[in-house]
Formats: sequence, structure tokens, C-alpha cells
Amino acid sequence: MRVAIALLALGSLIACEQQPAGEPVARARIDGQAPSPSPEPSETATVASSVESACRSIIFEDTPLTHCLANPVRHRISMDLGPSGEAPYRSLTAFSRQRGENGVAFAMNAGIYDDEGEPIGYFVEGSERLETLNIADGEGNFHLKPNGVFYGTAGEWHVRTTEDFLANVTERPEFGTQSGPMLVIDGKLHPEITQDGPSRLIRNAVGVDGQGRAHFVISNAPISFGKLARFYRDELKTPNALFLDGNVSQLWNPATDRLDTGAPIGPIVVVEKKDSE
Repeated sequence: MRVAIALLALGSLIACEQQPAGEPVARARIDGQAPSPSPEPSETATVASSVESACRSIIFEDTPLTHCLANPVRHRISMDLGPSGEAPYRSLTAFSRQRGENGVAFAMNAGIYDDEGEPIGYFVEGSERLETLNIADGEGNFHLKPNGVFYGTAGEWHVRTTEDFLANVTERPEFGTQSGPMLVIDGKLHPEITQDGPSRLIRNAVGVDGQGRAHFVISNAPISFGKLARFYRDELKTPNALFLDGNVSQLWNPATDRLDTGAPIGPIVVVEKKDSE
């Protein structure tokens, strides 16, 4: 049985950018010497092999990013922590071996977790709530209020602040994960995030645009909170965007054979192709 304790000691909090243990992170990199304009989000980005990929490589203000687009017409989103009744996967490698790549568009780590990889913020998998909403105060990125929740049912996906979620969401979604801080709130940057602060790490995040599409981004080089937030606000035009994690951020994209490794992770968000049925 998975047991998550909402108010663990802060020392046991792993997700929000503590220095990771374990093997070095291996990621696909882009060598860009000069900034280039970011194209509009595309649903049919392809790689050199002509295998369709939901992800594209771009450069935003000299920083290489990978942007993965989930369209509710073409994709399903779910959360996965570990095999039923067993411990969390703790890596995308273990998840990929268990799941297999058939039908997977991409997967990414997502959400706050403890030393064992268990969520300590709101977490719903397969319509089953494994952890309640965490409204505690504390230190670290997760507690840089407002934090938020990424959730959805069927093809309706949302990012809300924790306070907004608590006040307005009354029915349990099919999936949900809580993290923080929010990057963009109602079209404005988080009030505590500077334009381009000194903290630079590999980071990943999610935002939902006006068409209901979910935009997942992972940096391929260290990036500040401010630059990542501005990419969501200015380029992706998402009214709300949520920071998922940093320093342990990882992506699995079967279409390009990208499978990141690194420090142990917790919750995993999975985007599947509907046409694989």
C-alpha cells in the first residue's frame, strides 16, 4: 500500500531542487550559439528520422528547451507512480521497461515527493486519490506560494493555484499532481519570481493554453525561474503555468529515443496517443 505523509519534515522533501544523489543526468543537448525566434506551438513536429514526435527542440533567449505538446483531440494524460501495490518506479528507465513504448507520446517527472518517491502533495492516479491537497507553509520552492495543481478528466486539462483548486474543484479528477511554485497566474508572472534570477538549473513545467492543450517544457541547459516563466507567458501564451521540478527533471520521448536518467524521481505524468488503440 502506498502511504504518503502530507506533513513530513522538510528535511525529507526531495522534489524542489535539492542536490540529487545518484548517477549524472544524461540528456539530449542543443548547441545554439545565438538566439533564434521560437516558432508557434506545433502538433506535428518531426525529427530527422521522420518519426512523428510530440516534442520539438527550440532555443529561447540562448537557452535550449524541449517543448512537448499534448492535444486533447489526439492524446490522453494520466499519472503513474509505480506498479499497482508496489513501490514507486523512481526512474523513467524503470517506468519504460514496465510500460513499454507502444502508444506513449512522452512521459515526464511531475510533482512533489518524499525520500521514498511518494507524493506529499495532492496526487490522483486513475481517479484514485493517493494524497490530499497540501496547504501547509514551509520552505523550499513548493512553499513559494502560490503553488498549484495540474489535473484533468478525459480531454479537459487545467492548471490552478492550490487556493483556487481548493475553493472551486469539487469533483475528483482522473489525474492530478501538486507542485510549486506557479510560474504564471492569470497571465502574470508569479510575484516572487524575478526577470532572470541567479538560480539556474535543469527545470520542467506544464501550462495549459486557451485551446485546452497542455504544454510541457524541459530545459536542456540550466535556466532561471524567470526565463522559464516568461517562455510560458510570452511564447506559449498559457494563462497559468506550473513549475514541476528542477535538478531532477527528466523526459522520455520514444519517438527520438530520448530517455533521461538521473536522481530518483517520484510521480510521472504520461501522455499517450489516442490513435494507438
